[in-house]
Amino acid sequence: MQLILLLSKPRTLQLFPLLLCLLLLPCLSQPLPSPSPSPSPSPSASPAPPPSLPLSPFNERLEAAYVAFQAWKHAITEDPKNLTEDWCGPFVCNYTGVYCAAAPDDPHVLTVAGVDLNHGDIAGCLPDHLGLLADVALLHLNSNRFRGTLPPSMQHMRLLFELDVSNNLLAGAFPAFLTSLPGLKFLDLRFNAFDGELPAAVFGRRLGLDAIFANDNRFNVSLSSASLTNSTASVIVLANTRLAGCLPPSIGDMADTLVELILLNTSISSCIPPEIGKLKKLRVLDLSHNELAGELPASVGDMESLEVLNVGHNMLAGEVPEAICELPRLRNLTIAGNYFCDEPVSCLHVPLRDDRMNCIPDWPHQRSPEECIAFAHRPPPHCAVDGCIVIPPP
Repeated sequence: MQLILLLSKPRTLQLFPLLLCLLLLPCLSQPLPSPSPSPSPSPSASPAPPPSLPLSPFNERLEAAYVAFQAWKHAITEDPKNLTEDWCGPFVCNYTGVYCAAAPDDPHVLTVAGVDLNHGDIAGCLPDHLGLLADVALLHLNSNRFRGTLPPSMQHMRLLFELDVSNNLLAGAFPAFLTSLPGLKFLDLRFNAFDGELPAAVFGRRLGLDAIFANDNRFNVSLSSASLTNSTASVIVLANTRLAGCLPPSIGDMADTLVELILLNTSISSCIPPEIGKLKKLRVLDLSHNELAGELPASVGDMESLEVLNVGHNMLAGEVPEAICELPRLRNLTIAGNYFCDEPVSCLHVPLRDDRMNCIPDWPHQRSPEECIAFAHRPPPHCAVDGCIVIPPP
């Protein structure tokens, strides 16, 4: 307030250069942007239009961003790479990892559009002031040591498009406000300690996420047809989480968009429904390290875009359908750790193939005959309409 009163007095106009220098002393390496010089007009050329002035680095949005970044800097306990060392002074657009652009709703106003502190190894927490960065579209914070959870104030980031907080120390329940962000398309929460239910809204068509990475947390996820298979995402990665339910026939409903599905080590006890063959755009399918039983559906041979198929370390048996090994783009086939009894010769042409520890006669690195005979004497599993395994009565 004293500074404002001083500047309002006419005699202090002479002191303004001195006051400005004092303001800028902490951040002399961050000069004000200046317009590029205009070329000299030739005598015959028509007068050029006046050059557009640069956007001012002073406005209410950048003032709010300054408050947010200063609060964030105070919440940081370790910054071994000194990424936030230059987070001082009012020119936030010059801060390391901060990217500014014209505001979408007003091209004459400069605002913070993105923050990228990936691989910073920064320790601390995310303050509630983060919500002041209301125009941020990209927030990349992976491979740090942020603790706590995502502050609820982030619900004000209505333009947020990509959120990557993977490989941190974040915990607690899924931040419910994320399902209300209208622009969010890329969500990466993997390698944290989030727990509880992963809401069905994450896979809902209303939110419309394009990429969902929730693996390596403590989430519980339902595989009912009303949740996961309702998604319009192109990439879904839920590896090393706890999935409840069975692979439903409605998995084929994701045919229009799904390109990558990774459900490895999710404790699925299920059959693989034939409807999975409808996923003709799918390139990567990883169902390994689960309790899948029955046979590998021949309809997988209809998945013409498939490049990687991993069903290793399950309880699958029978023959490997030849149509699968003849898929034109298949480059990686893993069926190891099952009980398959036959594999077509065409599978030998797949560039990367792992068929160890099965029951294929005269094939190297297979299970012992005793183990295969014992498995063959078990009652065969019965696959119900919902994809679940029905154990026949003794």
